[in-house]
Amino acid sequence: MSASYLAQAQRVVVKIGSALLTDAETGKLNRTWLQALVEDVARMRARGQEMLIVSSGAIALGRRALKLAPGKLKLEESQAAAAVGQIGLAHAFQEMLSAYGHSCAQILVTLEDTEERRRYLNARSTISTLLKLGAVPVINENDTVATTEIRYGDNDRLAARVASMMSADCLVLLSDVDGLYTAPPHLTGATHLPEVAEITPEIEAMAGGAASEFSRGGMKTKLAAARIATDGGARMAIANGHGLHPLKAIEDGARCTWFAAHSTPYAARKRWISGSLKSLGALVIDDGAVKALTQGRSLLPAGVATVEGIFGRGDAVSVRDKAGHEIASGLVAYSSDDARRIAGHSSHEIEELLGYSGRAEMIHRDDLVLKKG
Repeated sequence: MSASYLAQAQRVVVKIGSALLTDAETGKLNRTWLQALVEDVARMRARGQEMLIVSSGAIALGRRALKLAPGKLKLEESQAAAAVGQIGLAHAFQEMLSAYGHSCAQILVTLEDTEERRRYLNARSTISTLLKLGAVPVINENDTVATTEIRYGDNDRLAARVASMMSADCLVLLSDVDGLYTAPPHLTGATHLPEVAEITPEIEAMAGGAASEFSRGGMKTKLAAARIATDGGARMAIANGHGLHPLKAIEDGARCTWFAAHSTPYAARKRWISGSLKSLGALVIDDGAVKALTQGRSLLPAGVATVEGIFGRGDAVSVRDKAGHEIASGLVAYSSDDARRIAGHSSHEIEELLGYSGRAEMIHRDDLVLKKG
């Protein structure tokens, strides 16, 4: 059954470790391996699945191009190496994906871009649009400007946050290990775990360290990623990606460890909006808007009668009817000042009123949670 998880997923995030992209002997990009992976991605796209790639490797590739000495790099050396490596990495993905008729988009983010709500909304909106247009986003950590993010194993967590942010239902961490074992795999008696229903203290105790020179992630960071992904509604797999066509191998039943999702991506996002965020203001809406929301539609500016409080784009706000009853809560697409300017107006008037073309919705239905009762 677990072999079918990947084939059945609607939206898949694939994280590629540095050790897979880089030839161990030459330090160059392993084009043969990457070509096989892109073939897997193209095959999955052809059957209707949305694909996102979170890629390590920029620093590893850049350090070779800059002829930096082996061993630990200084922060500024890591950033310089990333700046060089990102160009080659993006070009390789673009060249290979275009051969299958797919556009490739490079997006550079840090962990803060998936945590701070305004930047989160911008990133989610951009990536969602790329997916709707049929592109394959290739997401790299912005190591050229990051400081605290350049550390051990961060791309595993970044991939999990991207999966959660984009409501993916499957995350695959391709690495140099084939999953979680009860003890370090080289020890006698170590047993492979094909599925993990819950990350307990006993499961955490099984985690080991980093597995290779290029890998900044170890099993501990992969378990941290699993917590983020499964809480966000995605199944997650840890799989050995060293062979050619690693995604097809997973579908064909190759050994890996699957972590069970705790809910659906949709339910997890709605729970986060309704239970984890403090409302900083309120939108009072008319009867027509109340009816539209109960029918599952977005909240448009035309239905907003009054704007209360001071808030920014991406903040949580309460939605009330004119009698004062709370109807919903959600992430608003406009600051309180701009919301007041467009309240009661049609969406096509937004550009004229604000001087820029914003979102048609005051709160998109994906960012809105109706109150029970």
